[in-house]
Amino acid sequence: MRKGHRPSVAAPGRPRFWGRHAVTAALANEARTVRRIWGTREALAPLTLPASLPVTIADVADLGRLVPSDAPHQGLVAEVDPLPELWLGDVLVGERDMRRPLIVLDQVTDPHNVGAILRSAAAFDAVGVITQDRHAPPESGALARAASGALELVPWVRVVNLARALDEIAEAGFWRVGLTGEANSTLGEAMGMHPVALVLGAEGEGMRQNTETHCDELARLPISERVESLNVSNAAAIALYAAVTR
Repeated sequence: MRKGHRPSVAAPGRPRFWGRHAVTAALANEARTVRRIWGTREALAPLTLPASLPVTIADVADLGRLVPSDAPHQGLVAEVDPLPELWLGDVLVGERDMRRPLIVLDQVTDPHNVGAILRSAAAFDAVGVITQDRHAPPESGALARAASGALELVPWVRVVNLARALDEIAEAGFWRVGLTGEANSTLGEAMGMHPVALVLGAEGEGMRQNTETHCDELARLPISERVESLNVSNAAAIALYAAVTR
């Protein structure tokens, strides 16, 4: 098996994406197979769709029955295949730009958080997002909606063993900085002038001990004592900004 294998972990059946950004980004992604699309006449009108793609014109009520209750579908729903699996080595290969960070998530399982982190990763031109296979959400409509199209743009690699992945990331020349509120150094002090891999743990639990030991340095965001911590997606966005503005 190649190093950095991303196992196939699609949820049973094909995921359904909803919302204009998620659906149009999926249609624009050559690596994504869109199997079917439903939409209102108004939402479908500006789209250029392949003649071979099954399209069903539906009203708002019909679309609401295709997605979770109160999902903001904006008149568009698509059934898709999960993206092809990625290899960590393929994402890491090539010249490293110091200002292009990598995001590593340790047991962040909420699809809204992972989607929001993908969106921030796209905004700050991150190399990719790395998660452990068994402790990350599958591709889903909720995740795609939160990512606002970024699921189609940012390489997302699932790995079997996060510690081994962090070793491979170090071999590729990244300085691995784990974010934790208990660290003495701030993120700005810890990053230096290396390409940086930002490692974040789940809210509440934080990084696991074994993940911390595979970081080169631990750091904290210099937030006020008035709040205990930040939502992991907010912390990721701030850390990405700090990494690209060094």
